Formats: sequence, structure tokens, C-alpha cells
Amino acid sequence: MLPHQFFKLLSDETRLRCLLLIAREGALRVCDLTSALEESQPKISRHLAQLRTLGIFQDTRKGQWVYYNIAKDIPGWSHKVIDGLAKSNCLQETYQADTDRLKSEPCVCN
Repeated sequence: MLPHQFFKLLSDETRLRCLLLIAREGALRVCDLTSALEESQPKISRHLAQLRTLGIFQDTRKGQWVYYNIAKDIPGWSHKVIDGLAKSNCLQETYQADTDRLKSEPCVCN
């Protein structure tokens, strides 16, 4: 993964919001993200596929569910960027509603 590819992917707010939630909360399913971000399943799936194709996310099947998480083998520089984004107080405030919905609203696929 090259830096310009990484930053281009993160220039989209939906992908950034997915990344922030997964970086903070750990592995999530598509339905968790659709509920938290209030976006359609096809839109979230499309963005997750882009992040997976570039190698930022990996998916793991557990029973009938597929969980997305940050890939363990991403370059060190990108891991530092993701950690910095996840720890950012101003980004947490900006996207706090996403986290609140994730924790309070039931997943639509349950």
C-alpha cells in the first residue's frame, strides 16, 4: 500500500467513519456499521470492500457473521496514522454520535 492510496481512501467521510469506529471499538459487522453510521448496507459494504482490497481491513467469518477489523500486516506508518486518528479528541467529539448509536441501537441484522 502506498501513502497516496491510503490517504485517498481516507478522504471519503464514510470510509473514515468506518475506520474510526473499528479502530476504537474493534471488529464490527456490516450491520453494526450501517446502524451506527445510518447508511445503507450496500454503501457500507462497498466502502469496506475498498478498505479490504487495499489491505487496511481484513475480514473474519465467525459462524454466519463476517467481522471487519484493521489488518495486522499494514505498514507501520499507516498503523501510526490510524492510532492517531483513533486517539484524536476532536475527531471523537465530531463523530461521537456514531459511537453512541453503535452502543445504544440494536444491530438491524440481529
